[in-house]
Amino acid sequence: MHELVLASGNRGKLNEIAALLNQLPVVLSAQSDYGVPEADETGLTFVENALIKARNAARHTHKPSLADDSGIAVLALDGEPGIFSARYAGIGATDAQNVGKLLDNTHHLVGSKRACCFICVAVFMRHEFDPLPIICQGVWRGCLLDAPRGLQGFGYDPIFLPDGLDRSAAELEPQLKNAISHRALAFRNLVLELQAAISTTAQI
Repeated sequence: MHELVLASGNRGKLNEIAALLNQLPVVLSAQSDYGVPEADETGLTFVENALIKARNAARHTHKPSLADDSGIAVLALDGEPGIFSARYAGIGATDAQNVGKLLDNTHHLVGSKRACCFICVAVFMRHEFDPLPIICQGVWRGCLLDAPRGLQGFGYDPIFLPDGLDRSAAELEPQLKNAISHRALAFRNLVLELQAAISTTAQI
């Protein structure tokens, strides 16, 4: 088994990603298990921030690391909250506070103006100085609801209505969400890349 470190202390995210990687011979641990400090996300894109987080985890643990940077983007708000999704309502904001701010900022939008998408960029680094990290991305399209619905998931899931469905992301069974979400799409591609790496080398 290969041990990978997830550059996050979010247990909901850890469980979700572990389920997506369950077909690989890997054990996924949270960086918080190693006392890794949070990285300073100074990037201007999801790709840059994911690389910063993965490199930070690899530096402190000396282990291969996984990171993702994800968020929700509202087209009518020029892509907000985007890379600031986790701290939209301020540093240390709760999910409820972030959701509340987004609802406040979009209450005037109707119809197609409520179109949005979840974006995820997933990164794998073999070590801190990996010159060729694996980078994959996924996009999940939908629209904003007027009020939260559902108790599953985390983040903005309660106000995201995926295209083609009549339930919010927070009302979906974990198995379904893990098959169609932005994170699922990104990590599905990452799994294929990791499988190739595992099959061709002794270490990933």
